[in-house]
Amino acid sequence: MTDMFPVLRVLGILVMIFASSLALPLAVSWWTQDGLWFVYPQCMAATAFAGGWLWWSFRVFRRELQPRHGVMLVSLVWLLLPLFAAAPLMLGGHYAGRPMSFTHAYFEAVSGLTTTGATVMTGLDTLPVSINIWRTFLQWLGGMGILILAVAVLPLLGVGGSQLFRAEAAGPVKDAKLTPRMTGTAKGLWGVYALFSVACALAYWAGGMAPLDAVMHMFTTVSLGGLSSHDASFGHFQSPLLEAIAVVFMLVASCNFALYFVALRKGDWRGFWRDPELRATLGTLIGGGLVVSLLLWAKGVYEPLQALRHGMFNTVSLATTTGYATVDYLSWPVFAPVLMLLLSGVATSAGSTGCGIKMVRMLILVKQARREMTRLVHPRAVQPVRLGSSVVDNRVIFSVLAFMLVYGGTVIGLSMVLLLTDLDPVTAFSAVLASVNCAGPGLGSVGPASNFAVLTDFQVWVCTLAMLLGRLEILSFLAVLTPAFWRR
Repeated sequence: MTDMFPVLRVLGILVMIFASSLALPLAVSWWTQDGLWFVYPQCMAATAFAGGWLWWSFRVFRRELQPRHGVMLVSLVWLLLPLFAAAPLMLGGHYAGRPMSFTHAYFEAVSGLTTTGATVMTGLDTLPVSINIWRTFLQWLGGMGILILAVAVLPLLGVGGSQLFRAEAAGPVKDAKLTPRMTGTAKGLWGVYALFSVACALAYWAGGMAPLDAVMHMFTTVSLGGLSSHDASFGHFQSPLLEAIAVVFMLVASCNFALYFVALRKGDWRGFWRDPELRATLGTLIGGGLVVSLLLWAKGVYEPLQALRHGMFNTVSLATTTGYATVDYLSWPVFAPVLMLLLSGVATSAGSTGCGIKMVRMLILVKQARREMTRLVHPRAVQPVRLGSSVVDNRVIFSVLAFMLVYGGTVIGLSMVLLLTDLDPVTAFSAVLASVNCAGPGLGSVGPASNFAVLTDFQVWVCTLAMLLGRLEILSFLAVLTPAFWRR
């Protein structure tokens, strides 16, 4: 059990760092006079006290985290931080005359930090501004991963960060260093993230959004989160220009941020465009948008320009796991929403702010399948799996195969649990798939015209677990539950 003590010490530091994030909604509440300014100091003090107590209780356990510590800490952070993030939602809702249950508040906080974008809240247009700021800011924090930010900060406090980075980083290849030190890597990635964030907010503002709307939708665009301050989501604005701006930044955020960092540092973008995963990601997103647009035009749902506008925006939005909507796409031919939801599992790159299987895994699976078919014809042929000019190690291939098996089992298993509660099959399957992919809206009763408030508390908890599994890429979280993980 003492093996947990260094993890709890670092967890305390992270919780104290997280407490400082409540300064933003506090400032907005004071500035806009929305009547909730007193809620945030209470939540900040409670969060800081809890983190300080953990750190003080285990302060003597100072040692470098091992790989298993990193996995354990990442799992604890994504389980416990939503508890503190939920407090302003519960207290703020109570004082605003809209009380929230703990189940719904925790779901909303998990949805924010995991950048899922599913919600159980209505009346967003009249919600106190600071609550909307907090919901959307959670997505911005979770987008690049609060732990990657912590990697840049913790060395200043005497805590190594390499194991945290490897545990938090998405995708099958986690050990590539962009700089000699992991701290420099984390700072570089967050620098690129901040640069795109500023550009996105300014573009929204120039495109006609009010300043606070521009900031909130910037938070949820670059993070591929999709929460909005309006019940009609992005459809509230009815602006082709703003939708075009959103599509551009969703495409940007769906690609590997490490590629941007390297290209900006070297001043050479040739390697950026040669990356096979990037080309596959952009090709899938743009190609999927065009397919849906052509379908809407061919079926007579919209005129050509309207078909392109709505088809491209909503497809890119759902496929990148953002989840904005401008129309109720469940009224479209059924092929379109099903394709869009399936794309949400594969159409973002590793190292992006998106979730799901990741494009690099799909490329490896396709190349491995092609290799096996070749072996049937030429049993003695030596044909390594390559991504670009690099040979993929067999251990990575086995890891991808294991991930896909567990991913499929998780989606099927949790869907069956929802079916046991008499939820209809379309809603059950799509709610789990959207939650595991951190995509936001699903189909059926949890489509874009509704939200997850229609589910029972038990069903909401199942979807909450699915979001956590998806954000932690399933294997990391499940590894903590195995007896072997806890053996010394």
